[in-house]
Amino acid sequence: MPASVPPQPLTLTEGQPAARRTRDAARTQAEILEAATEEFARIGYSGARIDDIADRTRTTKRMIYYYFGSKEQLFTAVLEQAYAGIRHSEQELDVEHLDPKSAIRRLADLTFDHHEAHPDFMRLVSIENIHQAEHIAASPKLRSLNAPAVAIIDRILRAGREQGVFTAEVDAVDLHMMISAFCCFRITNRHTFGALFGRDLTAPDRRDHYRTLLGDMVIAYLTTGEQAAIG
Repeated sequence: MPASVPPQPLTLTEGQPAARRTRDAARTQAEILEAATEEFARIGYSGARIDDIADRTRTTKRMIYYYFGSKEQLFTAVLEQAYAGIRHSEQELDVEHLDPKSAIRRLADLTFDHHEAHPDFMRLVSIENIHQAEHIAASPKLRSLNAPAVAIIDRILRAGREQGVFTAEVDAVDLHMMISAFCCFRITNRHTFGALFGRDLTAPDRRDHYRTLLGDMVIAYLTTGEQAAIG
């Protein structure tokens, strides 16, 4: 727990301007989050130790507790930052000028690229599932982060239906799950899948194949409608 008298950041000196102190505090917290992300992703929530995270940064255990309160709160902050990364990318995605098929493919491509570029994110999600999402459930910030992502998919689906392009009866959350499932499996299961089937899901020479396959599957599902369910 935090000390009764909060320690001061090691980089501060008396008389520093407030702006400099703010920058130093923000930098220290960013360094802690970066080290904590790597540590939690490497050995899980239960295995990670605050002492080891402090050793990886230019700070102390007491400083980590000062900024984040507890190991649990630090892990929650790591999750919030990880999810904010992909949600920010989705919100920055410009698909308003695209037709519905191109728009949903662009979204699938973005999800594919982000998951591939951030394997730590996938490990953190797997770890949080082991803990039955208890940190996410306790974080209003994490729950609210997903609303814009679902709203983007919903707008694309509605546009596709209005134009007669999409016929499948699927909601935005289910479609988000479908896209995420493919992207997550490719990263988190690559070792077991490779050992069982002798195929490296992340091999550079097959990257474009899987990226295109994802988009093709999503478009095929959205455009076949009830026929897919009946067949």
